[in-house]
Order: sequence, then C-alpha cells, then structure tokens
Amino acid sequence: MDRREAVKSVAFLIGGALSATTIATLFDSCNEPGKSGVLFTDNHGKLVTELADIIIPTTAKSPGAKAANVGPFITMMVKDCYPDDAQKAFVKGLDDLEASAKKDFGKSFLEISVKEREQLVTKVRDQTVAAQKEENDKIAEAEKLEQQTKGARPEKEKAGNPMAFKEGPKKAPQFFAIARDLTMLGFFTSEIGATKAYEFVEIPGRYDGCVDLKPGQRVWA
Repeated sequence: MDRREAVKSVAFLIGGALSATTIATLFDSCNEPGKSGVLFTDNHGKLVTELADIIIPTTAKSPGAKAANVGPFITMMVKDCYPDDAQKAFVKGLDDLEASAKKDFGKSFLEISVKEREQLVTKVRDQTVAAQKEENDKIAEAEKLEQQTKGARPEKEKAGNPMAFKEGPKKAPQFFAIARDLTMLGFFTSEIGATKAYEFVEIPGRYDGCVDLKPGQRVWA
C-alpha cells in the first residue's frame, strides 16, 4: 500500500472534518504519479508550506504543519489526485494570496509577519465560507424546484429505480477549502500529527470502541 492509498483509508477516520469535495476526490482514481508538466513553482511550494503552518501552527503542546512537512504533501496530492479545474483553482488561489499580500502590506506573503498572514488567511476563509453558502443555497433552491416539478408529474412519469445512485451537483473547487482539508489530512496522517497532536500508544492493548475523554485530553490516534 502506497502513501496515497493509506491516506484514502485514514480519510475515513477524520472524514467528518473534511469537505465532501475532498472525500470524493480522494476516492476517485488519482492521476498518474509524477505526471509530466510543472504545476507549482518554487515560490508556490513555499507559499503552501507557510499557509499550512497558519492553518495548523505550532503550539505549546505540539509542532505545526511545517514541522510535519505538510507543504510537499499538499502539492503532491493536488498534482497527483485532483482534476484540472481544482488544480487551476488552487494555483490561482496561491497567486491571489500573494497579490493580496503585496496590495495590503507591500510585501510578499513570505515576507510579512505571522499576524499579517493570519489576517489575509482569515479573509480568504471568510470569502470561501460565503461562496460555499451561496452555492449551497442555489443548489437547495434548485432541488426544491425539482421536487415541486416531480410532484406535478403523473405517477407513471415518476417511475424509476428508487435505489439508483444520483450524483449531486458538482460544486466549484475552492482554494481555501482544498488547502484546509489537505493540511488537516497531511498533518494528522504524519508521524508528528499522530504522536504529538493525538494521544498515541504504539502497541495498544485490548480494543475498546468507546472510551470517554477527560476534559482537555487529546483524541486517540
């Protein structure tokens, strides 16, 4: 089992923290590893590393995303496992983040302070949340209209396989959502994430499927 296959398995365990887009992407067939073409520049790679470290920073209890080498993991996953539209959205998001840093602070994202980076990332996050809400509202309205239309049809026109899988509407890929999801996935599947951010027992005893956590206790790896 290679790293990508292992990541797909672990995605089940932290799936509740990941977006539906990321889960669906991970379980689609990946692109050919190491496919030709340059998707990320060196500067892009550095931006991803610093962005991930803003999303999961170093704390008094555990190292952050940079220490877990999450940046290269993100660029590898986007290049090898994401479709073209998501790749383009991600690269554009990095370029827009860099442009925003220069516009607001007169410097590259790599040169501004951690506090200034947090301000920019918070702005991008809020924009993403707003865009996703608007998109979800449109989808909900379209589904409501579709249900109303179905209700007006004769019964014989509604016939079909009730167990048939219906694929939901495709959502536009969002740069920050991809960055956030892959940062979490990369961090919590890393050695540092599993042993420093989680409670870790290398050789556990008996399996107990339900263990109450004490206040402030970390989740078990």
